[in-house]
Amino acid sequence: MRAGTTVGGGGIPDRNRRPRSDQGRSRLWSGYLVLGFCAVALYYALPVPAGGVPSRVLVYCAVSASAAVAVWWGVVRHRPRPRAAWVLLGLSQAVYALADTAFYTAHYVFGQTRYPFVADVLYLAHYPLVVAGLVVLVRARRSGRDLAGLLDAASLTVVAALLSWVFVLGPQTRLGTSPLVEAASVAYPLMDLVLLLVALCLVFGSGPRGAPFVLLTGWLAAILTADTAYVLQRLAGTYEAGNFLDAVWLAGNLALGACALHPAMSGLGLPAEAPEPRLSAPRLALPSAGALVGPAVLLVEHAKGEWRDVPVIAACCAVLFALGAARLAGMAVDQRRLATTDSLTLLRSRRYFEARLADDVAAARRSGVPLGVVILDVDRFKSVNDRFGHPAGDRVLVEVADRLRAVAGPGAVLARYGGEEFAVVVTGPQAEDPSGLAERLRDGVSRRPVRLDDRTSITVTVSAGTAVFEPRHDSAQALVSAADRALYLAKGSGRDRVVAGGAVSPEDPLVGYLDQVADLVDLRLACPGRSLAIAEWARTVAGHLDLPPARVRTAGRAGRLLDVGLAVLPEELLVRPGPLTEREWELLRAHPDSGARLVAVLPEEGEVVAAIRGHHERWDGSGYPEGLAGEEIGVEARVLAVCDAWAAMCADHPYRGALSREQAVAELRAGRGTQFDPRLVDVFLDLVERGAVGDLAAGLALTRPV
Repeated sequence: MRAGTTVGGGGIPDRNRRPRSDQGRSRLWSGYLVLGFCAVALYYALPVPAGGVPSRVLVYCAVSASAAVAVWWGVVRHRPRPRAAWVLLGLSQAVYALADTAFYTAHYVFGQTRYPFVADVLYLAHYPLVVAGLVVLVRARRSGRDLAGLLDAASLTVVAALLSWVFVLGPQTRLGTSPLVEAASVAYPLMDLVLLLVALCLVFGSGPRGAPFVLLTGWLAAILTADTAYVLQRLAGTYEAGNFLDAVWLAGNLALGACALHPAMSGLGLPAEAPEPRLSAPRLALPSAGALVGPAVLLVEHAKGEWRDVPVIAACCAVLFALGAARLAGMAVDQRRLATTDSLTLLRSRRYFEARLADDVAAARRSGVPLGVVILDVDRFKSVNDRFGHPAGDRVLVEVADRLRAVAGPGAVLARYGGEEFAVVVTGPQAEDPSGLAERLRDGVSRRPVRLDDRTSITVTVSAGTAVFEPRHDSAQALVSAADRALYLAKGSGRDRVVAGGAVSPEDPLVGYLDQVADLVDLRLACPGRSLAIAEWARTVAGHLDLPPARVRTAGRAGRLLDVGLAVLPEELLVRPGPLTEREWELLRAHPDSGARLVAVLPEEGEVVAAIRGHHERWDGSGYPEGLAGEEIGVEARVLAVCDAWAAMCADHPYRGALSREQAVAELRAGRGTQFDPRLVDVFLDLVERGAVGDLAAGLALTRPV
């Protein structure tokens, strides 16, 4: 073991034990607070002698100056960023300490109580330094705009300005005092209002909110509270040095000093994204309550029979109304942005992409303007999650999105289409052959490795499929299906390439290819002919329901291709004898959607796609992927659910042997009304009893196309 290494049990380094130097620094700020509050108590306990320099002045000025020293020590020791913010705050506290020295020396030593005094000039001079320091800090704590926080802060500041005018500034201007006294009395509230605005921007903004943040906001709250009370006492002629306000000011000084001494103060200015706008109760309640202040003040004025402040109240109400309207408009814009933006990559969402493409298809059909689509998929993305974890996978997606955005340009409609899939709407001349853009996008992603951390970089590639709008594309989905089919061909041809797609005809060999995929899945499940049997059962049940021939055909075709989505899953996941992890269940539950996507490349198969996607929905609404219930689920999907369950119960699996016919019947009846449509269970079991359905082995003999 190396000398100086702290170990826990078994010789393993103890990561929970901090170095002694860190422990000492963490105790420094708390010790400073304890000693400081002891000094405040001593300040009030000391007598005030008739002459000389009283100890009370020394104690008060020492506490005030200690905060400036603490800020200087924190800047040197912790090296915070931005440094300028703390330098300005330290200078402001130094000026404030000089003002305290001048004020209390004049008051206690020389008996000078004239107002305003030299100390007031120094007190007022420290405000611009505080405001400047806070502005620098607020800007550093966020990397984007925070218009919502600024509007909320401005609204509350207007409310404070209204109250300040009615109860402080207005009465002061009507006292008939000397211009110098009036200027000083008005300057304090005005400075406090500016400080309040910046302080509220800090509170409503983003960034770390640990102990240093609490201490810093405590300092600001102490300044604003004590200054307001000080002006009110000056107006009433009741102010005396040494009253409770000194404790508030001193507590604020101590909070600033402790904040600077705290080890985490260096992270107080770390940038962070502005918080996503949320319609939370506090953020709505504060501006709403502020909007009621104006009418409340008018009622007070009416009760007092005074109307001289009505113009000011009306102006403040108008400003509050404008700020409130701007806040609501901002919320609407933000909510729309959130609804159409992928939260991870900040690209457009799939919902926006589909809506935009539908509009573009309609426009292309009317005007003949070229329109194309590019679908891209990150190659072997699952292996990134398996090897490096999902946070690394997220970093890959973000980096891929950034590279695609850089190549596509600001005018492109680029969206995150699925988990690791991206889509681009191509318009204008390049839409006549979108393969060129797709190739540039592919090259832009793979040109340089993606850095996962300081030591790990991986090469990431994408496959792409393209399609150009043609009149035979009767919908946006048909256009996407053509590009999707090309994408699957690109991945099947070795990945990291672009394949141009086109419309799919009923004679397309992809129809037979999907049948082969269904047979392959049956083999992987160790149940050859399973999909053929389910297709035959589904047609039989649908026929007994007196469904139209087209829907009977849909049920049979969907039964044949029911589980083609399982082809994209690892084979060991399908045959594992032990329990599955939550992540593996998540992959398994995605297979109806994957199968629907595969079948969607075929033309005029919308009903088949819907049946495949919904065959794991449950009658009681607890199924997946959409949680549909009852007759919200298509009848073909409900038929498939019963047939699929019967096939699963009657087949041998590595994790469970086949059930007997009696056991399978009992299980099916147990799910009647919860998992399955009760009527369909009755129809199916009646057909089982008559021998019309239920023979899984008969699927091997079914060779006619479905």
